[in-house]
Amino acid sequence: MLSDGKGGPLAVVIAGANVHDTMLLQDTLEAVFIEPPCPIHELIQHLCLDKGYDNPTGHAAAEVYGYVPHIRRIGEERRAGATHGEKPRRWVVERLIAWLNGCRSILVRWSKRSCNYLAMIKLQCILLWYRRLHQYGF
Repeated sequence: MLSDGKGGPLAVVIAGANVHDTMLLQDTLEAVFIEPPCPIHELIQHLCLDKGYDNPTGHAAAEVYGYVPHIRRIGEERRAGATHGEKPRRWVVERLIAWLNGCRSILVRWSKRSCNYLAMIKLQCILLWYRRLHQYGF
């Protein structure tokens, strides 16, 4: 999954449980189904990834799609005293997954065809965006 800074879903790719996440990075970046408005293309887009993506393909895929990669190095220890201005970002995607798991057909995969399962995930993403827009009055 790819989400924005506030947890809104931007891209979803499904694969078997035996496929590592790093193999799906390029497919996920290609699958963005909510395009940013034109002025945002001029701004710098950041992509925060965990240690599993610390390889040449992870850095290259992020740069091909115009993102500035923020990838923690393998072997790098967590800093003892993080400044108050820095916010952790990994929880944003975890919260998005928890929101999607609120739909029973996503939590337990009942559909046998992957296209049906992906359609249910995208429908739930649409509902999340609708609720967000309705809540903030856009």
